[in-house]
Amino acid sequence: MQKIHFSRFTSLAAALIIFVVLCVGDESLRSERSGPNTQTSPARIHSLKVTVLSTMLVGDVAGLGEWGFSALIEADGHRILLDTGAHPNTVLQNARDLKIDLSNVKEVILTHNHSDHVGGLLTLRREMMKRNPSALSIAHVARGIFYSRPSADGEDNVMIALKKEYEATGGKFIEHEAASDIFPGAWLTGPVPRKYPERNWSVSGKVRTPAGLVEDTIPEDQSLVLNTPQGLVVVTGCGHAGVVNILTFAHDKFPGEPVQAIIGGLHLFRLSDEQLNWTADKLREFKMANLLGAHCTGIEAVYHIRDRLALPRQSVVVGSVGSSFVLGEGIHAGSLAK
Repeated sequence: MQKIHFSRFTSLAAALIIFVVLCVGDESLRSERSGPNTQTSPARIHSLKVTVLSTMLVGDVAGLGEWGFSALIEADGHRILLDTGAHPNTVLQNARDLKIDLSNVKEVILTHNHSDHVGGLLTLRREMMKRNPSALSIAHVARGIFYSRPSADGEDNVMIALKKEYEATGGKFIEHEAASDIFPGAWLTGPVPRKYPERNWSVSGKVRTPAGLVEDTIPEDQSLVLNTPQGLVVVTGCGHAGVVNILTFAHDKFPGEPVQAIIGGLHLFRLSDEQLNWTADKLREFKMANLLGAHCTGIEAVYHIRDRLALPRQSVVVGSVGSSFVLGEGIHAGSLAK
């Protein structure tokens, strides 16, 4: 009787195992067929403020204007600096005037190698680390930022010397070869594919790459993309990759998401009316709702885009020191830019 009982138990166990295997296999098959729709939705940022700390125009504070750019991003408790302005003390002074404490900002994004975006890095690092050793101790850069830019006067890439000095303070560079999530809902593009022929750099510059000495298209140019319930918020330094290329790349990551805001420099100030019309029409396709065009975007270019898209005055604004974009509120412009 015991043998018969054991045999029945074994048969039941075998049947149960087969049933489980079939169920798991069927579920795996359904999962493979259903594709991306079964994946977890991308993280979204629900609280966001972007404040301009360096640009040409000064807003309501006794700050400093310069040909440069910097912005502080505050997103769901994370604080990160994007670019550091041109002169050593500009961002330091403007942050003080705005009563913004940068000593608890650990990370900085450097969008590209140009001196008007990296000039304040060492001063900020040295000053802030007096209060917090980890302040601005991590710098996110993209592949190509340390490539040599030879010229008749020697080396044009200030980042080569800056790298040694920054690392001597204990700072660390993280070099991105591709797009990367840096915290939930925040996506760093890394080098951007150039689908459209947007050319906004000096054609005379050369860069020494692994392939040899070629035209310097600023291949390392990168931007920050923030995914929010209202759409994408894109923060740029100069946008040398081209604003349409940047948004196209962002849409590959977040298909169908409207562009809630673009903040920063877009290097549109030298474009013809025809080129600005093309750019504006593309921005319409991306459903851009707000533009805080600072630095090299150009004053006339900002107004041209606003008129072309028939957007309200408060939604397309020339950026100034102290101006900001707040999710759910829109752009807070400086007095001269309202």
